[in-house]
Amino acid sequence: QVQLVESGGGLVQAGGSLRLSCTASGRTFSRYVMGWFRQAPGKEREFVATISWNGGSTYYGDSVKGRFTISRDNAKNTLYLQMNSLKPEDTAVYYCAADRNHMERRTTASHEYDYWGQGTQVTVSS
Repeated sequence: QVQLVESGGGLVQAGGSLRLSCTASGRTFSRYVMGWFRQAPGKEREFVATISWNGGSTYYGDSVKGRFTISRDNAKNTLYLQMNSLKPEDTAVYYCAADRNHMERRTTASHEYDYWGQGTQVTVSS
């Protein structure tokens, strides 16, 4: 079992930056594909980014490509999402998730992830 806790959300003006963190419990974090998703009010959960077990492979949703960067520090059991050039449409609750069945895979569907954090709110004002 892995527990995930996100932090770093908040209120930021359009064009600004935020860095989200996701800290995992347990010793198996480094074996998992990790991902970030987001959900805005009234909308479905949206894939944001995913990263392989060692950080060697990353993949992004089209809406964030070129602005967001996913990374991980396995020694600290922590996943990151650096968000730059934020837009009002980035406003959402952001969730980190772990895919325990894969170390290297472009996992973009939410149902393929096994563990989820509680989410952190990001609000971008115009």
